[in-house]
Amino acid sequence: MAATPLTADQIAALPAQLPGWSLVNGKLHRELRFTNFVVAFGFMTQVALVAEAMGHHPEWSNVWNRVVIDLTTHDTGGLSNLDLELAQRIDQLL
Repeated sequence: MAATPLTADQIAALPAQLPGWSLVNGKLHRELRFTNFVVAFGFMTQVALVAEAMGHHPEWSNVWNRVVIDLTTHDTGGLSNLDLELAQRIDQLL
């Protein structure tokens, strides 16, 4: 799937479309807490499989039970349809 940059109006609508996500420094941002490291890492593994299938990978970090995710499309220099789709797929995994 090709990356298509989102318009300013589409970006402005993202917080309403994606509850739990925010716009931080031009990226879609979400912080999640799980019961422990194993559950957090298991979630990251599920996201990794989706991201690899899409060919679109998150910027993220994990410390014990916390996972921080930032989505952006480097090829387009900002947010794209791929970021929206990956965020929606991540939400489906929760």
